[in-house]
Parts: sequence; C-alpha cells; structure tokens
Amino acid sequence: MAEKTSANLGFEKQIWDAACVLWGHIPAADYRKVIVGLIFLRYISAAFEKRYQVLVEEGDGFENDPDFYIEENIFFVPECARWKTIAAAAHSPEIGKVLDNAMRAIEDENKALKNVLPKIYANPDLDKKVLGEVVDLFTNNIHMDDTEESRDLLGRTYEYCIAQFAAYEGKSGGQFYTPACVVKTLVEVLKPFENCRVYDPACGSGGMFVQSAKFLQAHGSKRGAISVYGQEAEADTWKMAKINMAIRGISADFGKYQADTFTSDQHPTLKADFILANPPFNYHPWHQEELVDDVRWKFGVPPAGNANFAWIQHMIHHLAPNGKIGLVLANGALSSQSGGEGEIRKKIIEADLVEAIVAMPSNLFYSVTIPVTLWFITRNKKQKGKTVFIDARKMGTMVDRIHRELSDEDIAKIAGTVEAFQKGTLEDEKGFCAVADLQEIAKQDYILTPGRYVGIEEQEDDGEPFEEKMARLTGELSELFAQSHKLEEEIRQKLGAIGYGL
Repeated sequence: MAEKTSANLGFEKQIWDAACVLWGHIPAADYRKVIVGLIFLRYISAAFEKRYQVLVEEGDGFENDPDFYIEENIFFVPECARWKTIAAAAHSPEIGKVLDNAMRAIEDENKALKNVLPKIYANPDLDKKVLGEVVDLFTNNIHMDDTEESRDLLGRTYEYCIAQFAAYEGKSGGQFYTPACVVKTLVEVLKPFENCRVYDPACGSGGMFVQSAKFLQAHGSKRGAISVYGQEAEADTWKMAKINMAIRGISADFGKYQADTFTSDQHPTLKADFILANPPFNYHPWHQEELVDDVRWKFGVPPAGNANFAWIQHMIHHLAPNGKIGLVLANGALSSQSGGEGEIRKKIIEADLVEAIVAMPSNLFYSVTIPVTLWFITRNKKQKGKTVFIDARKMGTMVDRIHRELSDEDIAKIAGTVEAFQKGTLEDEKGFCAVADLQEIAKQDYILTPGRYVGIEEQEDDGEPFEEKMARLTGELSELFAQSHKLEEEIRQKLGAIGYGL
C-alpha cells in the first residue's frame, strides 16, 4: 500500500478543512475537541451497528444487551447516540444538544469514559449550520462496510487532525503530539512483540501505542496483542489519549485520572517490556525537593532544574529484566555536567544500559526547532560493553518551510543499522555510524554526542593534490575579496554623488 502523504490525503483533509471553517464560529480551545469528539462518535457507532446486525441475524434477542458488545471489545451505544440519530438531526437547530446528549449517554453506558468525552456542541458560539455540514462530511464520506478498514480511516483522520492542530497551536501542540516518523523510528528499532507490556510515562495523545499496534499488525499479530500502560498530567490530553485508544480498538490503562508521573506514579509496580516516550524537554520544576529519597534514583538524584535524568531513571526503574527503552531527549542530555547530570550519565553507561544513540535532524517537531536525540536503553544487551552511535542529522526531507519528515527508507536505515549492531555485523561508516566500547566512551568523558564517535564523512577524492587545491582556493578567495572592496568603493562614490556620505 502506498504511504499516505499530504499529496494524496482525501477524507482526512476534508475533515481538517471543516475544522478550519469552524474556527470562525467557536472558541479556539474547543477546535480539536469538536472534531475529535465527532471522529470518536462516528467510529463507535459504526462498530456498534455492525455488531448489532450480527446479533439481530442470530435471532436470540441479545441485540440490546450491553454484555454482548463488551465481550467483543465494542462500546454499547444507546439509540440517542447512534450515528443515524445524529445524521437525521444534522440540519436541525438542536444538533448541538443532540450531540452533547449522545456523549452523556455513551459515558453513562461505558464507565471507563466517564467525564472524558467533549460536551461542548450546544455552545452558543458554535455555528449550528456549520456543525451540521461537518456532520454531513462524516455521514457521506465514511463507508462502514468493513469495520477494520473504517477504523483505520478514522484513526488516520484522527492522527492527521492532531498533527495539524499541533502545527496550528505551535508550542502547546507538543503537549499531545509526537511526529509519526519519530514514533515509527522508535518502534521499528525496538520491535515490540506479541503479548508484551508497553508503557509511556508521558503519553500525550497515545501515538506511541498506535504505532506499536501497527507494527504488530504488519508482522501478523492482532491489534490487541499488547498490554498498554500510560500516564499523562494534562487533563484534556489524557482524555484525547483515551479517545484515541477507543478509536483504534486498543485497550489501555492510563490510570484512574490524569496525574504527574513523578509525584503520583499511576503504575508503581509495573515492569514493562518496552517503554517509549517523548517527555517534555528540559522539564522544570518537577518537585525534586519532595522526591530526594525516591527509590527510582538508583544512579543519583536528578537536579531540580532539569528532569531529563529523572525521566530516564523513572523508565529504567519500570523496565523488565530484558526490557528496552526508546525515548526522545533534547541534545543537552548527551553532554551536560550541571547538577550532577554528568555523574548520573556515567553510572548509567557503566551499568551497560545504553545500547544506541541516534542524533536526529532539526525541524521534526511542531513545538520546537532544536534537534533531538533518540536514546535506546536496554537491559541484557546483545553486544555487552558496546554502544552504537548514529548521526542521522542529514536525513529527512523538508515537507514545508519549517517542518522535516523522515521517509520510510530513512527509518529502515536507522533500524537496520541498530539491528546489524545487535547481530555483530555492523561496520563503521564515517560520518554516519560507529560502535564504541565503554573504554572509548570513558575517554570522551562519558559524553554521548554521536559526532565524537562517527567522525566526519569522507569526501570523494577529486584527484587534485591538496597543495594545489589550497593554493587555488586561496587565490579564488583573494579575488573575491578584491571584487568586494571594488564594489564597496563604487557604492561610496555613487552615494557621495547624491549627497549621502558614509
């Protein structure tokens, strides 16, 4: 199947265009809630209707029994919340109230969604004519003959809209969206397996879990073949994650409520097989003063001014005996020495936990333009005492003026490089990848910047001797300087002629 790009988006873009229309008719904070809520409602109604028809055809009278939906991991949808009821009211002045009542009815029937769904459609600031047109888009452009296919369409639409909202909202968008190509890189390197436990302590809208499920499906496993655990501190983002999982048909434990991971760990006894995370960069303050004696700080108490090594140690604490971590961090964590960070990093390296470090290109994120690094931390590494360094800063393509994306080929190259390292078959490639042992890393003062290890890419030999090339380039530079001085003098004379001296 061809990869979805901005060039061949269909329904996703239509829904986004509808969101753009809404912007003139609704408070800014509610844009994404309106669209996300409709995507969710359309999906669960479609899944319900398909199951409903199966039960009707069986003829045992169980079509209105919620238990016969729950057993198939399908939400029971009351009649007032079914899409046919919504569609029939699309051009009624009451459409807002109909939608809010639908959300309440679903929450009443499905306790896991209590106080999660948006109930803002009756807001007088929301133009009901425009809302009805958006409902029509969902009615006329999603055909539900195949639930799995429809789920993918709705899930893809959700992802597309979340990405666009992140871009539109700027820095705040980083609270709930990690670019898909970054998540996919983490997943392709880690390779989650069936019946594993996947954890994200800063889960945003849940993109790490979606990509993990996609990876398993691509390798012949079922969508629900992983156990998902997450935590999120921001209330609206926590709700978005729950909705995202429901749309994707992924059962997930996000704790009883939104909560700070450091002060209120929702999964204190969890030991995960895979941990994927994009925690807030250089996050502070993070309540260090309340947690100085916390059991998680095995390698040292992280400084109050930066939570990078608090996140790393929190994840290591939750790692199973053969578990793996893939996380995104700002580049400063590679070399920082302040607040004892250098000593913590040294101890983690000496514990032989750092398997791979990948320097990523800039402009991948909507919230920041700074380059970031992927850390892969592994218990029971295949290559003991060694770490592979990859410099991927030149990878990717600019998809617009300020955003870059990695292609599937780029991601495959990074994942393939790590896999070759694990198998012991990787050969160093100047400027791209290198394997270093603990002694080499110690010589670099335990700094993990990939450029220190991979070196500079070898330049193609053009056959010109170095001395001759140096003389030629020096002569060309002198000539350019001379031309520059000549132009400066001409400009001065002309300005002087019109009475404007310099």
